[in-house]
Amino acid sequence: MPKSQNQKSKLLYLIDILNNETDENHQISTKELIARLDAEGIHADRKTIYSDIDELIDYGYDIIKLSAADGGGYYMASHEFESAELKLLVDAVQSSRFITEKKSRQLIKKLSKLTNKYEAGTLQREVYIADRAKSGNESIYYTVDAIHSAIRENKRLGFSYMVWTPDKKLVEKDEGKIREVSPWLLVWQDENYYLVGFDSNAGEIRHYRVDKIRNCEILNLERIGREKFESLDLARYSSKNFGMYHGTDETVILELPAYLAGVIIDRFGVDTAIKYFGGDRFEARINVCVSQQFFGWVLGLGPEVRIKSPENVVNDYISFLNQSLQGYINS
Repeated sequence: MPKSQNQKSKLLYLIDILNNETDENHQISTKELIARLDAEGIHADRKTIYSDIDELIDYGYDIIKLSAADGGGYYMASHEFESAELKLLVDAVQSSRFITEKKSRQLIKKLSKLTNKYEAGTLQREVYIADRAKSGNESIYYTVDAIHSAIRENKRLGFSYMVWTPDKKLVEKDEGKIREVSPWLLVWQDENYYLVGFDSNAGEIRHYRVDKIRNCEILNLERIGREKFESLDLARYSSKNFGMYHGTDETVILELPAYLAGVIIDRFGVDTAIKYFGGDRFEARINVCVSQQFFGWVLGLGPEVRIKSPENVVNDYISFLNQSLQGYINS
């Protein structure tokens, strides 16, 4: 029989069939493979199938050949990603707030192609998370690409920044003022993606939520602020900026009940300076950006937590509490 037009693609068809349609519980026989290839206009017989499977195994594919006593046939024993790994990736995509619903579906569909059709179905069913607040910014992927390109090319970025209004509209901050930022890093924090860079106008390291960046373009200007970024302790920067909000840098001493030790260590790390007095109280020395978000975090730990120093932060916290209380007294 003359070779068909698809004959050169026979091995590729075999790999696709084994990858997509077989696993330990779903084998395919030599006869079925011959029929499947024939449907694609590819001639094969038992001898060539045996030879092709051996060639794929020699190349490195984890294909299991079952003996006649075991029912015969073949299956792909392992894929590039294990099922548990794919479920983890799909869960991350589905639960990521900055990825839109539309893009989430597209990415999950692509990830599903990395396993067989039986596992692909479980990916869609098992990890779906309902009512997840998702970003509506479809251009975020191009923004992320521009940020990576600018970092790689040592260039600055120009972009406008968006803020929410009470009527749930995103509007340009500062009337669409273009910010000139030297990008140094992308950070994942509190389910959001942030650009950390040196703001030319502010003259300092700042961060921006990527899904709120608009009109992003790479400028023909070299990055600046390397010295400030290289001296930046990113772990400390992330932990001290509560909710990634800006504030005044301070070294604060908290007095807390002993059962909150884990909360402090989880937030600030095992190197946090802690003074334990015995009993049920201890002190923690932490470096934070003092802001209303920080005060709200302290308040949320309960009435047994006190800010001991510095005095200006204690006074600001008392003022914050009084102002919060006045909002209820005067209402």
